[in-house]
Order: sequence, then C-alpha cells, then structure tokens
Amino acid sequence: MVRIFLMALILLNIAALILETVREVSLVFEFWLKAFEWLSVGIFTVEYLARLWVGGPGRAQGLAGRFRYALTPLMLVDLLAILPVYLPLLLPTDLIFLRALRLMRLMRVLKLGRYSEAIQIFCRVVVQKKEQLVVACIAVLILLMIASSLMFYLESEAQPEAFSSIPQSMWWAIVTMTTVGYGDVYPVTGMGRLLASVIALLGIAMFAVPAGILSAGFVEHGDAGKTGDTVCPHCGKPLGPGRTD
Repeated sequence: MVRIFLMALILLNIAALILETVREVSLVFEFWLKAFEWLSVGIFTVEYLARLWVGGPGRAQGLAGRFRYALTPLMLVDLLAILPVYLPLLLPTDLIFLRALRLMRLMRVLKLGRYSEAIQIFCRVVVQKKEQLVVACIAVLILLMIASSLMFYLESEAQPEAFSSIPQSMWWAIVTMTTVGYGDVYPVTGMGRLLASVIALLGIAMFAVPAGILSAGFVEHGDAGKTGDTVCPHCGKPLGPGRTD
C-alpha cells in the first residue's frame, strides 16, 4: 500500500510540474501547486531520512555504513528529488540557477525505479547486456562518422552551405540514420543520393540491433525466472538455482 501511494505521489508530482508550465493553470492554481509541492517534499524527506536511518539491504549501521548507503544510486536519486527545494533556502541563487533547480525536480520520476518491478527488470537487462549495447552504439557512431565524411566530400561543392564541413554534415547523417528526414538538408548529386539511400537502409538495420539485444535479454530474464535461477540485484546476472551470494 505504501509503495502504491508513493508511486502515485511521484506521478502526481510530474503532472504538477508539467501543469506549472501552463501559464493559465499556474496563475489560477499557484497556491495549491505550491502547497502540493511542499507536502510532497515533506513526505519524500521523511522517506529519505527513514531509509537512511534503517540502512540498505545489508542493514549497514553506524555513521560510515549509513554514509556508504547514502552514496548508492537509488539514495542519490532520492536526494536529488528533494534537494532542489531546499537549496534556494540555504544558498543565495540567481534566476538561472533557480530555473535549473526547478528542472531537477524531474529527477523524481527516477524514483519510480525503486517501486516498479518492470523498471527494475529493464535496468537489470540493460546492465546484463551492457557490453553488447556499447558495441552496438560504437558501431552506430562509426557509421555516423563514415556517412557524414563521405557526404561532405560528395556534396560540399554542390552545396557549400549545407555541407560546409564534416560536423555540419553530421546533422544530415543523424536525421537520415534515424529515418526522421526533416528535409531541410538533402543531397542533390547522383552519388550523394545513392549514398543517402544506402545510409538510410543501414541506419534502419543498425538501430534494430540494440532492440534485438534488449529483446534477447528479456527472454533470458524470463527463462531464468522459469527455471528458478536467482538474479543478482546489483549486476542482473543469473546466479544459478538456490544461490543468493
């Protein structure tokens, strides 16, 4: 019940943050939005202090143990969820810094990872497949560099403004590889169009690779659950039946 309440409170906080940007809503409900903000911060602060006092999974006690627990990723997320409200009260801030702090309130959506089993499974799969995902991302970056370099040499004379340099050509490569294709920059030469066609097809294939890796990770995670394998909560790798170390 407490978990459901906190998840609902986090979602309501994100909704309130979005509504604050609507001028008509902000002017009419400014008091209630501020009151809800302070109420939520109070609840999140009590939750953070309670978790810090109780300790982590190993129930680390003592000042040193609680300090180490405070530096864990989930506890840092909890701290960043409440810090933007308290910092302006403790430190003198200018308008730009204050806006940045208000934007940091979006970090509260990361708190859902503590209470949602689906998000935890997704994180475990990403951690489990991190090497393959890194290789896939490197391959995409290599293809991006090759595409932007070739397009620069093929189109720079015909379109010196649109393809004035390799970094300038990267905009075209990115929107082409992601199949967005805004149409503001496009090749006009025959070789440039042929290269664009090849890059567009390769872009579809390259971005399908991470999806396939994650799909295989979810299948492996599901199979591990069916066979009773214990999954490490830290790295997401299966420990084998009956193991908890």
